[in-house]
Amino acid sequence: MRTFAYASLCLLGGFISAISQVLLKKSAQRHHDSVVAEYLNVRVIMAYLMFFAAALLSVFAYRGIPLSMGPILDAMSYLYVTFFGVTIFHERVGTRKKVALSLILAGIVIYSFGI
Repeated sequence: MRTFAYASLCLLGGFISAISQVLLKKSAQRHHDSVVAEYLNVRVIMAYLMFFAAALLSVFAYRGIPLSMGPILDAMSYLYVTFFGVTIFHERVGTRKKVALSLILAGIVIYSFGI
């Protein structure tokens, strides 16, 4: 049960990281009056604070999960980012991306069930 709690923290960190990437992309899509305003606005600052929080969650999560499990859990962030890209930015998922996501899911399943 303890490993499950730490694994959940790792997944939460990946989810927070994906949200911060959405904030950065939203900020990049807006027009900014200056270079300083491009990097020092609420969305960018919040995104980097969220990245920092996600990194702290990952460090804490590694206290209770095996090192071999971390990259598998972190790979879930690719799924989150794809989901946000499709739902928020209306991006299309091409054949290459579908194959890549399928390989990621297969890797997660193989690791999870010890196949």
